[in-house]
Amino acid sequence: MYCIVDIETTGNGIKGNKITEISIFKFDGNEVVEEFTSLVNPECEIPYFITSLTGIDDDMVRNAPTIDEIASEILKITKDSVFVAHSVNFDYNVIKNEFKNIGLDFIRKKLCTVRLSRKLIPGYNSYSLGKLCSAIGIPLSDRHRARGDAHATMLLFKKLLRIEGAEGVFKTFLNARSQEATLPPSLPKQEFEKLPTSAGVYYFKNAKGEIIYVGKAINIKKRVLSHFYNKSTKEVQLCNETAHLDYELSGSELVALLMESAAIKQHYPKFNTAQKKNIQQYAIFSYEDRNGILHLAYNKIKVAPNPLKICYSVADCRSFLELICEHFVLCPKFCHLQENVPTCSHYKIKKCEGICSGSEEITTYNQKVQSAISFLKTKKESQFIKEKGRTIDEYAFVFIENEKYKGYGFIDKEANIISENDLEAFLIPQKNTLETERIITSYLQKKTLKH
Repeated sequence: MYCIVDIETTGNGIKGNKITEISIFKFDGNEVVEEFTSLVNPECEIPYFITSLTGIDDDMVRNAPTIDEIASEILKITKDSVFVAHSVNFDYNVIKNEFKNIGLDFIRKKLCTVRLSRKLIPGYNSYSLGKLCSAIGIPLSDRHRARGDAHATMLLFKKLLRIEGAEGVFKTFLNARSQEATLPPSLPKQEFEKLPTSAGVYYFKNAKGEIIYVGKAINIKKRVLSHFYNKSTKEVQLCNETAHLDYELSGSELVALLMESAAIKQHYPKFNTAQKKNIQQYAIFSYEDRNGILHLAYNKIKVAPNPLKICYSVADCRSFLELICEHFVLCPKFCHLQENVPTCSHYKIKKCEGICSGSEEITTYNQKVQSAISFLKTKKESQFIKEKGRTIDEYAFVFIENEKYKGYGFIDKEANIISENDLEAFLIPQKNTLETERIITSYLQKKTLKH
């Protein structure tokens, strides 16, 4: 038994989306055996653009039942049935969330008529309900109303059931391990299956082949799958627009981060937001207080005199100062890791020799601070960071020259490398940006001090 479902909503994202109309056709594979259709009072305002699309306004639903009042009917008609919808995850997740809000569970097996159509009747330019119905001669009236769309989906579903080979496809799609109900409606399953379980970057592409999201992962396949389970509004929109997947292996997380940053800067994907924003720079600096004690502190770079070290967040500043403080046996209070305390009592740094309690000479303490300042001012030599390769037969490297990122590369372990010039022959040049500086700084700051 199947229940073909369509809903209209307020359109405020999955978690804020409230149902304004629902229509369910209970279908035994041959004919409709039961129907339930109702307007629903969302108990909130319906946005004007939604009214323009559906024709449903606040007056129409004012005296309609709430979801709480019709929940028992929805549970009853869908019981022991497969939940079917066009782009099923949207309808299913909205209903599931509405039920969750009133303390009820809603768990049903699912089938998506978009995914079924792509499999059983391939080759169409669009699999939207309106365009697909028009292309294959299915009547569709009352578009963007729950009953009209649900009825058209039922006729489409009936047609799909009768296509040669449909039985095997339906059986596969209903297999809990097939992931068919989890994958985005426009994404062929083989696109997901080709993904590796290795480190690298992955690309979500729309039907035109345009990159709409770039991500990095230690395990690409696992990370991509997590997007499909995420029900936030942004993730649902991303999945609804995804028609293709692609990837590049990196070998290591560091190289993946750098590759991801470069790809975002190059393609400026629609659904990437983090690296499109201007990065706020912070600086670690020193000053002497009225008692003659040298401090290490941090602030936004615009107000930090004579910066000793550039960081890209307050957390980065504090993490780096913790390492400096511990390495040079400084006081957390005078490194501004603790404020407004008479003496330090840091949860992690226990080596303070008493400058804050007056038991350490100021000149002795200041000499240690000067050593830390000298360390911070030391010009770093060019370096190659060696990383795990994409295969067991190679390794990856990241090249930094004069503290500027120059690029990354991959080298066969059997290659005869004698000098840095030999390594540069394998270099894939990249731009140095604030984001790549942040990535490399974060990677190196612990490693540098621990060695």
